[in-house]
Amino acid sequence: MSTEVRRYDTAPAPPPDESYWTALLAEADTAIGGIPQNGTNGKGYSAKDDFASKFDEEGSGSGGSADWEQVEQVFRSDTVVELAAIGYNRGGILVEWATLRGFVPASQLVEFPSDHESPNTRRQALMSYLGKTLRLRIIELDRVQSRLILSERAAQANAGARDQVLQNLKTGDVCQGIVTNLCHFGAFVDLGGLEGLIHISELSWGRVGHPADILERGQTIKVHVLDVVPTEGRIALSVKRLQPDPWETVEKRYQVGSEVEGVITHVVDFGAFVCIENGLEGLVHISELAEGHFLHPFNVVREGQTVKARILHIDGPGRRLGLSLRR
Repeated sequence: MSTEVRRYDTAPAPPPDESYWTALLAEADTAIGGIPQNGTNGKGYSAKDDFASKFDEEGSGSGGSADWEQVEQVFRSDTVVELAAIGYNRGGILVEWATLRGFVPASQLVEFPSDHESPNTRRQALMSYLGKTLRLRIIELDRVQSRLILSERAAQANAGARDQVLQNLKTGDVCQGIVTNLCHFGAFVDLGGLEGLIHISELSWGRVGHPADILERGQTIKVHVLDVVPTEGRIALSVKRLQPDPWETVEKRYQVGSEVEGVITHVVDFGAFVCIENGLEGLVHISELAEGHFLHPFNVVREGQTVKARILHIDGPGRRLGLSLRR
């Protein structure tokens, strides 16, 4: 079966590195509840089997080899192509390229709900792509591993825009971008033709349950550039680095023996964690929760409760703060 591939010539851009896309494709393990779904060709696809694009049985011969050569040429020229969506799995859309199968992660689709939405909403959104033709750009190609990853959002960039962003940015820069997508592992930000990734650990000095808790799609934000690797097409960003690390000055702002007010964030077998300011949490060991005997910390405190605690010890470099609720 032949597949028409329309091309739009643009300037070449380097591929992203493996660790970056490992994080990107991690969403396939959590989206849509892990239930494989069927495409229009009647085949079922699962994230563990085909989500990274493998040869179909018919594509393992000489025809498959010729198709890989065509794909590699398109990748080198950074060309935009149009491919039909033939199926979907819990992580994204599968497209057909002659005898090959390509994968478009859900986070790389232009109009797609955040993984913060309900599984049913995301499943319905994936089903709506079946039979449609998408304008895509290859963002990762590994013939040895039979991996072909494409992006609809990357295809929106102007010719040469991605390469220009990579050449102009450097580590330590502060720039402005637009939030394009929110996934459980972080947020993607458009920097003017190329997207950078803010890992969830770089969103705030405090705890973040999901990026959607603090950011919105379409929001314009300032970001700190952590790392730029032009040869690998990767840009790592941070929001929290725009603010001072509260642990760097904790020993100057607090004293052992003083009383502080905070909120219980987590209750565990060995005690409870108390947030006294954004990014600054202390531990109340079970022995310092209350006088007398009790079965479990849950019998003394609960998450969300506001408490007054006494500081027992401070270790800024070790990022540790010991607290007590005992009078």
